[in-house]
Amino acid sequence: MRHVLMFLLLTGGLLGAEDDYLKLTAKQAAAIANAQRIGGQVGGSLDLRVISTDRSYNYKLRATWMTPDVIRAVARLQQITHGLSDADTRKLVADAERAGDTVLMIELHGREGSGVIPSDWRAKLGPVGAGAEPARNVWGRNSPNLRGIPALAGAARRDYAYDVFWMIFPLRTEAGAPLFGPADREAELTVQVFDKVGRVRWRIPSSIRDQIHP
Repeated sequence: MRHVLMFLLLTGGLLGAEDDYLKLTAKQAAAIANAQRIGGQVGGSLDLRVISTDRSYNYKLRATWMTPDVIRAVARLQQITHGLSDADTRKLVADAERAGDTVLMIELHGREGSGVIPSDWRAKLGPVGAGAEPARNVWGRNSPNLRGIPALAGAARRDYAYDVFWMIFPLRTEAGAPLFGPADREAELTVQVFDKVGRVRWRIPSSIRDQIHP
């Protein structure tokens, strides 16, 4: 079921009409909302496990790309859970899409050490293979105020072992070029905490391409 949903999302075959998401069942909406949630790690598993009072030896990472399809699926779950009207649900979508070009919800959990996530951690987004080309990557902006937007909350139950962050990324580079071109197939998120780096990848969803090339 998950693979079928992913295929339909990537090819634009599930949420075709503007209000199709309002007809999703809770199971369908949860599957769509979680399809863009992936896990990874910041720092290597073999890093020296020196217990420190100010940092961890590595960090568990989860990232959810809040694509238009994911936002609508989460809004539909909110509608089902809270008995919202269609108009109120559309407003949840509009509020989420006003946040910025594209939003990623990033969850981090420090292993051993202090477990505290430093305020100066950072993340960048770009096409796979563009790591050595800074001009083809964009840095995210940490936006704690997005915590209060229901359609950006994701569908998974909150794991309080993780700190949750919302980061806004532009879909155009500093030079004004589209972040993802026609030849790009995968997107890569790079997260850096102190001197430790982790990466996760997604196939670029059609809904993101539609935002860049309407």
